[in-house]
Amino acid sequence: MTPRERVLVALDTPSPGRARELARLLAGEVGGFKVGLELFVSAGPDLVREIRDLGGEVFLDLKLHDIPNTVGGAAAALGRLGVSLFTVHGLGGAEMIRRGVEASREAAAAAGLPAPRALVVTVLTSHDDRDLGTIGVRGPCADAVTRLAALARDAGAGGIVCSALEVAELRTVFPDGLRVVPGIRPAGAATHDQSRTATPAAAVARGADLLVIGRPITRADDPRAAARAIVAEIGAPPA
Repeated sequence: MTPRERVLVALDTPSPGRARELARLLAGEVGGFKVGLELFVSAGPDLVREIRDLGGEVFLDLKLHDIPNTVGGAAAALGRLGVSLFTVHGLGGAEMIRRGVEASREAAAAAGLPAPRALVVTVLTSHDDRDLGTIGVRGPCADAVTRLAALARDAGAGGIVCSALEVAELRTVFPDGLRVVPGIRPAGAATHDQSRTATPAAAVARGADLLVIGRPITRADDPRAAARAIVAEIGAPPA
């Protein structure tokens, strides 16, 4: 995997016009784009198709979390949409994950499309140990991430979403899974609402396969130059 292919730009904007502008500007500079809940609710599947047609991966990050039948139906719909990656939340349990995986594969095959990878969200990068305690999850974030990664593996998921702080250990827990890491901040960048962050080079060194990067690129004065700098950092030899 090349440094460019490792970068997924998070199009976290409610404006379909701004999302289109960024996707066109950055197509070919990065590996693909993440479409999250805010943009999907604002623009829907048609914009996802537009972004997909520009080339690169489309990561649809809706964190599906409902009863297994409902998640299966939603996963089938996005399997027909032609996305490369999508998320379900690990706290939904093994049967929910399994149904999402199977339904997306079956729907994609029926539509003549490649099967998307279902990624299991472990613990949001905005959470820390204290946050987990307030919602009744025992132990530190690292323990919860490990448990949910094992659950994802056993339920047939294609990979996991976790912070860079846990990704090294998950190479052992889920060795065949794709490891996708958000909360990426270049050195000196603001962390905003993220609690567990890392630089691009550090995340890759720890074992991240794909990096989800939003504001350091999308809010830069020159998003293309910012993306190129991050790609260069990933590809630079260790100091």
